[in-house]
Amino acid sequence: MSGIVREIDTMHLGRDRVIAAHEVRGDLIVDPGPASAVHTLLEGLSGEPRAVLLTHIHLDHASAAGALVRRWPDLRVYVSEVGAPHMVEPKKLLESAGRLYGPENMDRLWGEVLPVPAANVVALAGGEEVEGFRVEHVPGHASHHLVWLHLAEGDAYVGDMAGVRIPPGDFTVAPTPPPEIDVEAWMASIDRIEGLGADRLRLTHFGVAADVGAQLERVRESLAVQAEAARGGDRDRFLEVLDGRIDAGTDPETALSLRQASPPDQLWQGLERYWRKRAEAERAA
Repeated sequence: MSGIVREIDTMHLGRDRVIAAHEVRGDLIVDPGPASAVHTLLEGLSGEPRAVLLTHIHLDHASAAGALVRRWPDLRVYVSEVGAPHMVEPKKLLESAGRLYGPENMDRLWGEVLPVPAANVVALAGGEEVEGFRVEHVPGHASHHLVWLHLAEGDAYVGDMAGVRIPPGDFTVAPTPPPEIDVEAWMASIDRIEGLGADRLRLTHFGVAADVGAQLERVRESLAVQAEAARGGDRDRFLEVLDGRIDAGTDPETALSLRQASPPDQLWQGLERYWRKRAEAERAA
């Protein structure tokens, strides 16, 4: 591990290797994780943070931001300009997540999601250099997804764009939950990430991948296989394909962490919606 990076396992729902937060230089946090695990994050920090850098606003990556601002009122939160309004007023974000996870599960999974005051939010379009990072807009998993490349260290903080990979193995699943999956945009974004020339990829799910080119090829392959398996609209067939790949590619304990980080039925929902919306657009053209 680089001396300036502290990888913090947030132990989501008591399980290891599901959601990682990263403390950089002792005063920056990349993707603090869920509010339900903020106590574990706080225990892992080496000092008082000055800023939070978000890859995207999904609750497993960003929902602790409001709690951190409540604790440290001067904390800056850097986020995509598209995601920024939902950090300030998270009602629509929470309603969307509630449809996916079930309202009865929201508090257990994600905790109390507090709004971030607008004065603390710094909205980014991509293309900026911020806090020693180059910021790139990389849609595909989410339309507002950013990647953060640390210019001095060569680490690219890729959120969900390089897939879910649970160490020590390298088997990879492309996380494709609804509502914004765009397979073509994701493939193009993988090329853009590869073009950054990063020395390492730091994954929220989970840890560090030093084999940058190989890891990006794994997520390309996984996304292509999953998209094709979902194309026909057969949920059972999709789950058979994906579950078979997971069981063949991992040990049982690792498979539990992987399925918690990226539940197969949610991956089906995202790709089913992608194909359905694409068919509707083709009919309307």
